[in-house]
Amino acid sequence: MMAVRTDGTVKGVRVSEALLKIGELAARAQVSVRTVDHYTNLGLLAPTQRTAANYRLYRSADVDRIHLVQQLEVHGVPLGRIATALNTPDADAGVILDRIDEDLRFLRTAVVGASAEVRGLLSAIATRVHSLITIALRIPSDLPMP
Repeated sequence: MMAVRTDGTVKGVRVSEALLKIGELAARAQVSVRTVDHYTNLGLLAPTQRTAANYRLYRSADVDRIHLVQQLEVHGVPLGRIATALNTPDADAGVILDRIDEDLRFLRTAVVGASAEVRGLLSAIATRVHSLITIALRIPSDLPMP
């Protein structure tokens, strides 16, 4: 049995927080157990602890994390890159946003002399970038990291 710390947590999880077995997490997130297992293997999710019978237990907040991963994946972000981003807590958002801004400025200048076909493609790229930034801004700052 793990000891409860004075702040009411065990391994960073509030004791009163309900932990979910893999099947419960999958059901709440509306994904398959196989998806949860795949995300765990890629480092997108991490079980908080294991039961005496060796069942993996996850936080209820992992439902939101699964949905975030799915949103990013729909927008073409590879799972490996999502895992890297989510597991790099010291990433400097300012540097990342500066890089995005620089890339968007480059796209704007490329549009000037481009054909209608290329302008359409660049517009689609800008829309995709905007969608990804919108998703990133909705990521809660207290999202549990594996």
